[in-house]
Amino acid sequence: MTKGLRSARKEPRAWQRMLSGRRLDLLDPSPMDIEIEDIAHGLARVARWNGQTVGEHAFSVAQHSIVVEEICAHIRPDLGPKWRLAALLHDASEYVIGDMISPFKTALGFDYKKFEERLETAIHIRFGIPAKTPANIKKLIKQADRACAFFEATQLAGFNHTEALEFFGQPPAGYALSIEPLSPAQAQSRYIQRYNVLSEAAGFAATSSDAAFDTE
Repeated sequence: MTKGLRSARKEPRAWQRMLSGRRLDLLDPSPMDIEIEDIAHGLARVARWNGQTVGEHAFSVAQHSIVVEEICAHIRPDLGPKWRLAALLHDASEYVIGDMISPFKTALGFDYKKFEERLETAIHIRFGIPAKTPANIKKLIKQADRACAFFEATQLAGFNHTEALEFFGQPPAGYALSIEPLSPAQAQSRYIQRYNVLSEAAGFAATSSDAAFDTE
């Protein structure tokens, strides 16, 4: 068999090399290959709304995630740090797959969701969160996610108030947000800072190199 034929039959690469040096298998992701620095770096460079927003900088998924965690705590002031950490990490899989807009996710269908869920499970295990988020916490995070989207839509993405209410609903009472998109470096730094605060408060290690693989 010629070299050309052998090369043609070689399986396509299914892993991504991260800046930390980790090689993450996209089809079978291992918690051991996931680092918070890689997540923060990637999310700070992934734009919400496919970048169709006003301002010098895109509104990053990293900054969005920080806001969602804050809104969760506004809705549920007694929310424990473990679940606030889950809120911060709710879009962490997008450091690998990007921020696909909802209509495209719908078009891709169930196989995409399985891929996303497998990656989310590995991320949760890596950072000490239960692999499966309880239904009430998922509902809370979704509520906060939609509230953040309302502010993004009206302040950055060109939606009027009526349109935003139709798609995302009314934000929680008593919460107001004025968005100023951060640079990627700022968003990355703040994401890691918030992770360290919540991780320590939850009783987990505050840095990725020492993070526990606690699933309790």
